[in-house]
Amino acid sequence: MLPAALPFPPIDPVIFSLDLGFMMFELRWYALAYIAGLILGWRVIVRAVKRPELWPGDTAPMTPAQVENLLTWVILGVILGGRLGYVIFYQSAYYWQNPAEIVQIWQGGMSFHGGFLGVMVAGLMFCRLNRLPVLQVHDAMAMVTPFGLFFGRVANFINAELWGRPTDAPWGVVFPGLAAQDCEGPVGIVEMAGQLVCARHPSQLYEAALEGLILGALLLWLAWARGALKRPGLILGLFIAGYGLARFIVEFFRQADDLFISAENPMGYVVQMGDMGLSMGQILSLPMIVAGLFIMVLVPRRAR
Repeated sequence: MLPAALPFPPIDPVIFSLDLGFMMFELRWYALAYIAGLILGWRVIVRAVKRPELWPGDTAPMTPAQVENLLTWVILGVILGGRLGYVIFYQSAYYWQNPAEIVQIWQGGMSFHGGFLGVMVAGLMFCRLNRLPVLQVHDAMAMVTPFGLFFGRVANFINAELWGRPTDAPWGVVFPGLAAQDCEGPVGIVEMAGQLVCARHPSQLYEAALEGLILGALLLWLAWARGALKRPGLILGLFIAGYGLARFIVEFFRQADDLFISAENPMGYVVQMGDMGLSMGQILSLPMIVAGLFIMVLVPRRAR
């Protein structure tokens, strides 16, 4: 008897479209996820800076007006860093031959690791220009980043992209599309509506739970209930290490990018040691774990 699986929910990635005559405007769940994450994060930081008792010396690192200005820098960091990270880390050969497509972000292709670096650089520049405490400002940004991660991963699921490896688990999902159904078997082969189809891990939802819900709840609890913001760098370090660990774990269930998959390397390992190896996502996550632990443990001690 073949294992059971869940059908992909009939959710249109496009919320609505509008013909403007000269172009077709579409609002997608993915765009709405970015908007929701940015707005929610902005509002939470504004509330936090209005609570000076949460911060070292009972003094907030910036004003609500400066938080609004910071939002603009964060948006630029996310877009530029996320796009360049995807181009460099995952599709460098393709974009080397098609450089004009680098700016076509509406076609998809963003990297969290690149977006993270972009936001870090944008935050450093903003702090230097406004003479703000770097660690405290980045603590504030790290505290709310899981909002965007949660919404973004759910949007990845709705888009039926970045799905996981084939699985026989009863919560495996039959994603649409020829690529998602390219499953050699026997793992993942299920019968649905009289046809043999491929079920895969809903790895986007795994990431939404780990990077978004669990990590986000932990950071908010530590910041608002345990006084973690009074130790500059603690929230930032915990976020970086926590995200790196969550992503490293989920990569065991996530399908590797086509760029790294071959007949000799069906798992898509970038570094391979016999039957085991590491994916690109895991390689990029390891430095985050180390850097996060360094910031979390050493920086707050030196700041005392």
